[in-house]
Amino acid sequence: MVTLRDVASHAGVSVSVVSRVLNSDPTIRIRPETRERVVESARLLRYAPNSAGRSLRRARTHLLALVVPDVTNATFTDLVNGVEARALDHSYSVLLASSPRMQPGSEGFNRLLNERLVDGVLLQKDDSAPTDLVARALTHPEHTVMINSGPVDGVRTIGLDDVAAGALATRHLLELGHRSIGYVGGVPASDTSSRRQQGVERELGEAGLTLPREHVTTLGYTYRSARDAVRLLLGREPRPTALVVGNVNAGIGALTEAAQMGISVPEELSVVAIHDIWPAITCAPALTTIRLPMGALGSTAVDMLLDGAGADRVDPISRVVEDPAPELVLRASTAAVGT
Repeated sequence: MVTLRDVASHAGVSVSVVSRVLNSDPTIRIRPETRERVVESARLLRYAPNSAGRSLRRARTHLLALVVPDVTNATFTDLVNGVEARALDHSYSVLLASSPRMQPGSEGFNRLLNERLVDGVLLQKDDSAPTDLVARALTHPEHTVMINSGPVDGVRTIGLDDVAAGALATRHLLELGHRSIGYVGGVPASDTSSRRQQGVERELGEAGLTLPREHVTTLGYTYRSARDAVRLLLGREPRPTALVVGNVNAGIGALTEAAQMGISVPEELSVVAIHDIWPAITCAPALTTIRLPMGALGSTAVDMLLDGAGADRVDPISRVVEDPAPELVLRASTAAVGT
């Protein structure tokens, strides 16, 4: 049986374009020749839409849901902006949800697609939830894109170049002369934390160094957990002279705990955190960070989701946003050894 994907491939357009043309979507903006090419491809391939499926697809809500663990987390601000801007480009609005009750497998989450409340879901899972378990809990994986997750069977995923981010942070510290570097990571189930640690280890390895196990923590990305982690790391001898912190919220906690312990930053300890949010500027000292393209992550995730709109099934592809690349934002929390 000929599918929408077959027509899209023949016409050289996305599945969403084919679906909207054949369903006479009045909001679609394409060139007349593109519309004609889609119609002609459908005719040549003798495409016959499934009547039941088409009736469902015509009942579009033009709503997408973005589910994040915590809407108060400033790390997600650019992600939300990127999702909303690209959704509006496609004449969609965005429903923002954040609550333990909205995690995959919960009644609230399942209702989003089971009851056609939205046309698709962009899911940023909680770090503590294993990716494979979350994926298995999805009732409609064909209408879901998981954000900041690694490849997983049966689900489309998109993430950032976390390995490059960890490597860039470490390279900056190495260039300042640091040779004893620690890593403040997320919880063990965190995909992003493990990838960022890979970047740290890779860069250290290229410099002929290693990341000692006693210089790594996996307590989490929160302000509180980072304070606990830094207390552990800096209470050991020999203690590291610099820290790569896997998340900027944790980075703020790291600065607070160092000050509480009477350790001067950056004179005695350099700190660089991954992600950049406005509170990083207000820290004392201002926190050096690695800026990641969260806006591009959001917009690309929307494109992935809508490319599968109207299809009975989609290929579970995994994508990494590499452009723009991670960027070092130099502030006052890092300095050369011994300064």
